[in-house]
Amino acid sequence: MSDEPRTPVDDLPEQMQVRSKKRADMLEAGLDPYPVSVPRTHSLAEVRAAYPDLEPGAETGDVVTVVGRVLFLRNTGKLCFAKLVEGDGTELQAMLSLAKVGEAELARWKAQVDRGDHVIVSGEVIASKRGELSVMADSWQMASKAVRPLPNAHSDLSEETRVRQRYVDLILRPQAREMVRTRSTVVRTLRREFEARDYIEVETPMLQLLHGGATARPFVTHTNALDADLYLRIAPELFLKRAVVGGIERVFEINRVFRNEGIDSTHSPEFAMIEAYQAYATYDDMAILTRELIQECVRAVFGSTIVRHADGSEHDLGGEWRSVTLHESVAAAVGESVTVDTSAEDLRKIAAAHDVALKDSWGAGEIVLELFEKLVEHTLQEPTFVRDYPVEVRPLTRQHRDEPRLAEAWDLIVFGHELATAYSELVDPVEQRKRLYEQSLLAAQGDPEAMQLDEDFLRAMEYGMPPTGGMGMGLDRLLMTLTGTGIRETILFPLVRQES
Repeated sequence: MSDEPRTPVDDLPEQMQVRSKKRADMLEAGLDPYPVSVPRTHSLAEVRAAYPDLEPGAETGDVVTVVGRVLFLRNTGKLCFAKLVEGDGTELQAMLSLAKVGEAELARWKAQVDRGDHVIVSGEVIASKRGELSVMADSWQMASKAVRPLPNAHSDLSEETRVRQRYVDLILRPQAREMVRTRSTVVRTLRREFEARDYIEVETPMLQLLHGGATARPFVTHTNALDADLYLRIAPELFLKRAVVGGIERVFEINRVFRNEGIDSTHSPEFAMIEAYQAYATYDDMAILTRELIQECVRAVFGSTIVRHADGSEHDLGGEWRSVTLHESVAAAVGESVTVDTSAEDLRKIAAAHDVALKDSWGAGEIVLELFEKLVEHTLQEPTFVRDYPVEVRPLTRQHRDEPRLAEAWDLIVFGHELATAYSELVDPVEQRKRLYEQSLLAAQGDPEAMQLDEDFLRAMEYGMPPTGGMGMGLDRLLMTLTGTGIRETILFPLVRQES
C-alpha cells in the first residue's frame, strides 16, 4: 500500500500509535491486516444454535471457521481467551492454547490482537471447563485491524457520543442494534399491511419547484441545469393527491421529508414520513386504518399490543381508541365552555388566566389551537384522536359536514405527543384555490412557513378529485411511541452539529 495517512503516527494518541505500529509490523511481515475475503464456514449464531447444551469440558470433533470482533481479551500464559461478537450481537468465546497453535502463533496473537479487532478463528467446537461454548483454535488470522480503540465497555457512552458516533453505539450497546431491527420490522409491517389493503406504493419528488403540502419552513437549493431555486420537500401530499386524481385510488409513500426548523427530542430537520390517501374514504376511515397499522406494528415488534419502553414501563395500545373534539378537550382543561362560537376576545381572557402567550394577529382558531398545545396535548397519554379543527388552521382540509367553520381533521396524540394526522381531503378546486391564494399572500408578506400557490396542483384538481381521506404519520414518531426513546435514538444517523 503506497498511500499512507497524512497524519504522522507520532501525532496520534498513544493507543493509536501502538495499534498503527502493529499494523505496520504485520505488513512488513507479509501479513495482510485487511484481507479481501475470509474463509468463514459458520456464523457465531449458527454455532450457538447447533450446540445449545454442551456439558462442561465436552468436545464435539466438529471444526468450524468463525469471524467476530474482539470485545474482551485475556492473554494468560499458555492459554488465551477472547470474546467474539458479530453484527446481531451473538457472542462466542475463542480459545488459543500453546498446545494447539504452537509457540509462534500464540506469541503473534498476543502481539497483534487488540480489543476491537476482527479476527478469523478455525478450530473445534468445545465447551470450556466452565461450560462456556467455545472454539478451540487450530489457527487464526486477522480479518480487520482496528487502529482506534473502543471506549470502555463498562462506562456509559454519553448521548452525544452515541448519536455522533453511532457506529460505536452499535458495537457496544445491544439497545442500539435492537432499534435498527425494530425500525426495519415496523417499515416491513407497514408495507405488508398497506399491500393487504390494496394500496400501491409510489415515490414522489424530493426536489420541488414549489413547496407545499404542510406549513413548514423549507430548505432551499439551486439547480444549475434549470437555473432555478428548488425546495427539499416538506411533504409528499400534493403529488400523492395528483396520483389519486389520476386514478391510483389507494396510494402511499414512506420516504424522507425535510423541514428547516428546530432540533430537539421530538423534532429533526430530516425525518421519515408515512402518507396515505384513499379515494371515497373520510377521516373516520383513516382513523381506523391508522389504529390498525399501529397495532399491527406493535404486534410485529412485541408479539402483543403491549409496548415496552426503555424505562421498563409497559403500555397497552390495543382495543378501540378514544376520540374527543378540539374544543371539548380545551373546555375540559380550562374548566369552562369553549365551542366554535366562543369569540377571540373571550378566548384571549381564558389564555391570560392560564398564562398562555398569544400573538396579536391570531383569530379564534389559532388561539384555540394554542390553548390545546399548551394546556392539553402533553396530558394525553393514552391514544386519543383529537378531532374537528377550525378551518383557518387546516387550509387543505374539507369543511366539516355539519359545521362549516370546522374542518374534518384529527391529530392522534399518544404519550403527550402528536403521532399522526388525517383529513377528509378538500377536493373542491375553487375552494382549494381560494385557500392556497390566502396562503400565498401570507408567504408574500414574509411568512416562511406559508405554502405557495401551486398552479399545476390546482390544475390536477380541476380534472376532478374523488372524495378522499388522507393520513400522515411520522415514522420516527412511531418508533418513539413504541420504544419510549427520543427521536435521535430512532434515527440511525441523525443530523448533528459539525465538530469543531
